[in-house]
Amino acid sequence: MPATSRPTTATLPYAAAPAQGQAATPIAFVQAIVAAYAQRGLDASATLAKAQIEPQLLAQPQARITAMQMEWVSALAMQELDDEGLGWFSRRLPWGSYGMLVRASLTAPTLRVALQRWCRHHGLLTDDIALTLTEKDGLASLQLTEVRGLGDPQEFCVVSVLRNALGVACWLTDSRIPLQGTELRFAAPAHQASYQVLFDGPTRFGAPTHRLLFDARYLALPVRRDEAALQNMLQRALLLTVRPYRRDRLLVEKVRQTLAQHPEHCRNADDLAHWLNLSARTLHRQLKEEGASLQQLKDAVRRDVAVAQLQRSRRPVKQIAALAGFNNEKSFIRAFKGWTGQTPDVFRVAALGRLEAPPDSNAESAASPQTRR
Repeated sequence: MPATSRPTTATLPYAAAPAQGQAATPIAFVQAIVAAYAQRGLDASATLAKAQIEPQLLAQPQARITAMQMEWVSALAMQELDDEGLGWFSRRLPWGSYGMLVRASLTAPTLRVALQRWCRHHGLLTDDIALTLTEKDGLASLQLTEVRGLGDPQEFCVVSVLRNALGVACWLTDSRIPLQGTELRFAAPAHQASYQVLFDGPTRFGAPTHRLLFDARYLALPVRRDEAALQNMLQRALLLTVRPYRRDRLLVEKVRQTLAQHPEHCRNADDLAHWLNLSARTLHRQLKEEGASLQQLKDAVRRDVAVAQLQRSRRPVKQIAALAGFNNEKSFIRAFKGWTGQTPDVFRVAALGRLEAPPDSNAESAASPQTRR
């Protein structure tokens, strides 16, 4: 997804530095770009040279290039062909098309609304495919439906469009959105091992449809970007599809939920981190980045449990202390007073008094015509 303004070749980092990084992107995607050039009667040799891709690699099905090389060759091809679709669709997508989609989603309050806009507006660019966002059983599904057969570019198109949408979602929320699964209609390609890098989580080939699956709670994250951030991002927008985010903005909510629903996995930081598939060090670091700490979240969950029990049950304070995760009643009372400024008994009396108090007779009298007479 390139910028809305067309950068010159000199602004792109081809030149002297060698393409560094792990070579994991399949050469099949470069072959698809070369085919797009051939469709227009053009030669892609100069573009390959600028991206430091040796032409002989095109004849080696198992060859790989780096993410940086893929960014370079894609950016050049999109400019020279003036087609951000790189030959995927029945009509080209002029340079800046995807930039307009980002701008249309930028003012959305949440990721849910932003992705709904993205899917709807993508249909204005091309009707060869349709994007839809659905939610079921706690999972969000971003689905790509082929309205028209995509032919040879199918794999490159589907992978690029889905990775682009996911990259934009991560950028808008400033969060890594881990996938719980990727489903693709086409058969497993010879380079299927590359999909471990292209999409995290399990990938299923030969599925009924193309779609990405992720935790639906990410849809409630707020959009955190503004126009200034957009202008900066558009200078290297293709990075969204090749470099994963490290930050996970949903971690605080995941920790809170685990503490409340699975206390058996929260005996210490190591147990909790293992349950969340993290190291204890990563857990503490990411919580700190979010302005939280494990102890703060533990206290918040304990407080919520205690308040709910005091407001809604007649259980003895000792039982509530145990339910909230305290070893004894005294430490619970001390902690509860620190949270609310009241002892549990005083808090309960006040809460039950509010629930059981009759309607304010003075208020009713003030509104009654008979009383005013």
